[in-house]
Amino acid sequence: MAVYSGKVVNGMVLVKGVLLPEGTKVMILVDDEDEPFDLTPDMLAELDESIAQADRGEGIPAAQVLAELDEIVRGVKSK
Repeated sequence: MAVYSGKVVNGMVLVKGVLLPEGTKVMILVDDEDEPFDLTPDMLAELDESIAQADRGEGIPAAQVLAELDEIVRGVKSK
């Protein structure tokens, strides 16, 4: 997985300096014009490392995160 930034031109997403193969699956995060979202080089490096950790299986399983969130929500609702 890699992180790129680009721009929509004539309805197509263009990423400067990158040619993605036909059929590449992408996820698009749209900047809210009222809240700019710019990543510094350090932030991009941290994001890349986090993605690499997840790819290596070093993350927390989603089921565990959801179970912990469920416990928190139940605790808040019971108060």
